[in-house]
Amino acid sequence: MSEPIVLGIETSCDETAVGVVRGRTLLANVIASSVEEHARFGGVVPEIASRAHLEAMIPTLYQALRDSKISLKDIDAVAVTRGPGLVGALLVGVGSAAGLALGLNKPIYAVNHLAAHVSVDYLTHDNQLDPIIALLVSGGHSSLLQVDDITGSITKLGETMDDAAGEAFDKIARVMKLGFPGGPAIDTLAKDGGASAIDFPRGLTTSNDWQTRPFDFSFSGLKTAVARYLEATPDYAKADVAASFQEAIVDVLLLKALAACKQTG
Repeated sequence: MSEPIVLGIETSCDETAVGVVRGRTLLANVIASSVEEHARFGGVVPEIASRAHLEAMIPTLYQALRDSKISLKDIDAVAVTRGPGLVGALLVGVGSAAGLALGLNKPIYAVNHLAAHVSVDYLTHDNQLDPIIALLVSGGHSSLLQVDDITGSITKLGETMDDAAGEAFDKIARVMKLGFPGGPAIDTLAKDGGASAIDFPRGLTTSNDWQTRPFDFSFSGLKTAVARYLEATPDYAKADVAASFQEAIVDVLLLKALAACKQTG
C-alpha cells in the first residue's frame, strides 16, 4: 500500500506556506512572505497579512504541486493551521483548505501550529524522540513543552508571562532603528559585540521564581531595561547592546530548557 500524500496549508502570521508530504517524505515546501510589506510599519499588520495571504494562496499552492510533481487528484488529505495566530490570516488558510478538501472530497485535518513545530522533527527522527522537552520560540510564542506522545500527550510546562522572545527582539530593534524583522538584524549586529559587555536582567530567574514558576518566561523587564539603557547612554555601542540583549534572552531560554530536561529525566 502506497503512503498517503497530504497537502498542508499554513497562514498563521505573515507567511503563506504550502507543503506536500508522502508519508514522512517532504515533497514540497513553498513559502511566500509578506515581510517587506510589514517592514515599513515596524511589525506585522494583521489586515495587510490577510490580504497578502489571499493574493499568494493560489500561486503558492500551484508551485507546491509543481515542485512535488503531483496533481490535485493525487492528494489523499488536506491539513491546515487552525491556530494560534492572526484571526484574519487563519481564516484565509482554513477557507482555502476547506474548499480544497470539499472539492476533492478528501478529509481535512485542523492542526495546532505549535504542535506542528514539534512534529517537523518527526519527519526525520521518527518516534525515536519520545519523550522530549520542546522549546518553542517564535515571534508570538515562547513555550516549554513536555511531549510524551505527539499525537495526544503534550504538557505545557511554561510559557511567557508577557512578551514572547521574538516580540522583544522586534521591539528593541525598532528602538535601535534596525528595521524589521528584528531577530536577524540584532543577530547580525551582535556578532561584532560583546555578549557580556552590559549586564541586562534575566527575567524570572530569582530563587523565588525557580520555586513558584520555574519554567515560565518574562521578557518585558529586559525590554524595559534595554530601552532605559539606550535612553541614558546616547553614545551607546550598538553591537554591544545587541550582543548583550541577545545573550540575556538565550541565557534564560537555555536555563529553563535544561532545568526542564533535568527535572523530567
